[in-house]
Amino acid sequence: MNKLITKKILPLIGIIIGVIYILNPTAGVIEIIPDNLPYIGNLDEAGAVLLIISCLKQIWSK
Repeated sequence: MNKLITKKILPLIGIIIGVIYILNPTAGVIEIIPDNLPYIGNLDEAGAVLLIISCLKQIWSK
């Protein structure tokens, strides 16, 4: 049961959180770093994409 949680359920929760943050239908209400800051404004979205990718790798690994 513990292996199932760490291999499948937690990465799935991470994917859901990352996708919700990327889609962000409220247009910036839950923005961690404001997008209007030059050069660093999109780092939080990049972090969300990295979260999604790493969670997908965790789910697909053996």
